[in-house]
Amino acid sequence: MEFLLWILAVILVIAGIVALFRRQILWGVVLIVVGLLVGPGGVSIFT
Repeated sequence: MEFLLWILAVILVIAGIVALFRRQILWGVVLIVVGLLVGPGGVSIFT
């Protein structure tokens, strides 16, 4: 389960960075923050 959360976090952060490059600042920041919260190094919402 931890591996899946790590993969999900990486995908969210990458999507956030792509959104920032497309000038969707708010959406990019939200995706990056959610990715950091979901990841195993952050505060996981599933545990």
